[in-house]
Amino acid sequence: MELFEAIHTRRSIRKYEDRPVSDDLVRELLAAAMSAPSAGNAQPWQFIVIRDKALREAIPAFSPYAGMIAKAPLGVLVCGDLSQEKYAGYWVQDCSAATQNLLLAAHAKGLGAVWTGVHPMAERVEGFRRLLGLPEQIMPLAFVVLGWPAQAAGPVDRFNPARVHADRW
Repeated sequence: MELFEAIHTRRSIRKYEDRPVSDDLVRELLAAAMSAPSAGNAQPWQFIVIRDKALREAIPAFSPYAGMIAKAPLGVLVCGDLSQEKYAGYWVQDCSAATQNLLLAAHAKGLGAVWTGVHPMAERVEGFRRLLGLPEQIMPLAFVVLGWPAQAAGPVDRFNPARVHADRW
């Protein structure tokens, strides 16, 4: 898939086929995520691939906008590793770039995905900490639900010239 096509046609997908996603494909997606830019090239990310049915079914109790994970084959929790930061606080931008790469890679491979926010919602952060036993220096940022799409979503033109300013406000 050509880059601009991927950017303009990627949509949040919340319905998935009952079909597994291979380990090799997940590895390919995570390699794309890890190719994201990061402040000082620190690459302060960690990823938790969640396939276990009981874990997937527990997530909506503390992360209500991730309810679709119960019927998806897997999710990826994108976390910042605060012990790996070169510049304090930039883990959010670094992990956001990795999350966007993950979403675009999934779309390019024919998968559907949706980014559900975790940080800075304390209940969601603590929910993932408890459920997955995250160490103190690991901060969950985003939970990406992934699978083969069971819904169609076409391109939408979101360009808004009112949001563009030349030289000054």
